Amino acid sequence: MLVSRHITFRDVIEQLFQLFVLRGIPEYIRPDNDPEFTAREIRRWLARIGVKTLFIERGIPWENGYIESFNGKLGDELLNREIFTTLVEAKVLIEEWRREYNKVRPHSVLRYRPPAPEAILTTATT
Repeated sequence: MLVSRHITFRDVIEQLFQLFVLRGIPEYIRPDNDPEFTAREIRRWLARIGVKTLFIERGIPWENGYIESFNGKLGDELLNREIFTTLVEAKVLIEEWRREYNKVRPHSVLRYRPPAPEAILTTATT
C-alpha cells in the first residue's frame, strides 16, 4: 500500500506500473473518481497500454463492493483508531495491518481462510 502525505498522478502510475509488471496488464480497472485517478495523464497512460477504465458512478460505491468493504475495514480497524505521529510510523502500522489482513485473518467469502496464507515451512530431520 502506498502511504504518503500527498499522492500524485505520477505516484499512481508508478504503483500501477509495478502491479502490471508483477501481475500482467488487465483488460480494465474500476477506479473511483478521486482526483489522482481521474487525472488526464493517467487516462492517457492507461489508454496507451490498452487498459480500459470503468469508473464507479459518483454516489454509488457498491459498484465496487470489494474495495469499499476493504476501505471500511481499514478505516474502522486502523485509521480511525490511530494517531500517526510520523509518516514512518504510519507506513509501519499500515503495512502490519495489510499483512495481517491478507495472510492471517480469515475471510468468510473464502471459507474462513486468509486470501494469501503464509507458507509454513518445516525442517525435515534425517
